[in-house]
Amino acid sequence: MRCTLVLVLVTAALSGCGLAGTGAAGAAGAASEVQEAAQARQTEQHIKQQIDAANQQAEANRRAAEHSAESQSQ
Repeated sequence: MRCTLVLVLVTAALSGCGLAGTGAAGAAGAASEVQEAAQARQTEQHIKQQIDAANQQAEANRRAAEHSAESQSQ
């Protein structure tokens, strides 16, 4: 009985100062960081796709310009 009373008092004291919520806040923060990392990976992949598309467009433009220059010189 005495151990139970001590446990209840310690739990009440810790919850009063906010220490009990620290674990929950830490877990929520970790979950948020995981979500942010996933979003960063998605953003990185999207940017790489945009860069690849821009490079392909630039190559197509270069080829068209070369073809046009060749046609005009003949």
